[in-house]
Amino acid sequence: MPGDKTQGLTVQIHEKAFGTTPVLGAIRFSAAPGEFLALLAPSGTGKTTALRIILGLDRGFSGTVTLPRGRLGTMFQEPRLLPWLDVAGNLRLAVPTLSDAAIETLLARLGLAGTAAKLPRQISLGMARRVSLARALAVQPKLLVLDEPFASLDPRLAAQLARIVAESARDAMTIMATHDLDQALVVASRVLVLAGKPALLAADMQVPGVGERPAFAASLRARFPFLAATPPTPAEFSSTSG
Repeated sequence: MPGDKTQGLTVQIHEKAFGTTPVLGAIRFSAAPGEFLALLAPSGTGKTTALRIILGLDRGFSGTVTLPRGRLGTMFQEPRLLPWLDVAGNLRLAVPTLSDAAIETLLARLGLAGTAAKLPRQISLGMARRVSLARALAVQPKLLVLDEPFASLDPRLAAQLARIVAESARDAMTIMATHDLDQALVVASRVLVLAGKPALLAADMQVPGVGERPAFAASLRARFPFLAATPPTPAEFSSTSG
């Protein structure tokens, strides 16, 4: 169950513009420990901008963000690995005290066994993205922020990683930006939908139990047509319990 709201995250964005072009409008929500929020919006709507504001990387906005105490774990759309460090070295950038055994265990969970000594150029982009995910999880964050973490992955692997993220960050607050409703419903306890120009928070809804999720997804797709463009739910996703 979600924990004490006073230890949580509070986001109040009034306005964000690039030059004279407004990008984000009224976006207000909070999250407590144990909640997993999926931020759904079409590509180019401002999901990444919202995440950057939450992380404190973009301060040119009107509003306030209150972060929980503790470490932040972040996975951007690009892996952002240092090319001159091997995989283990990139993980130790986040947690210098990580032992070789802990690194091997974490990498194995993400399907990356045997890559600790490899340089980023020696692994695929998909593997590099998983290293980035491993780095975010390694810090044992209080707030985990993920930007399209399963993009370009096949559905089976994406479903496996979604379950690993949910298990590894069970006590954290997690915000995952995505345009894929099916992926969101694997792990999210709430869905936040951004819509319009500038993007506003158009919906903030609790995700129901597994048996009610098909009707829930159908209702969201009818209300927000961009969600209808996502592919049908693969068996690996629809069988996930929660």
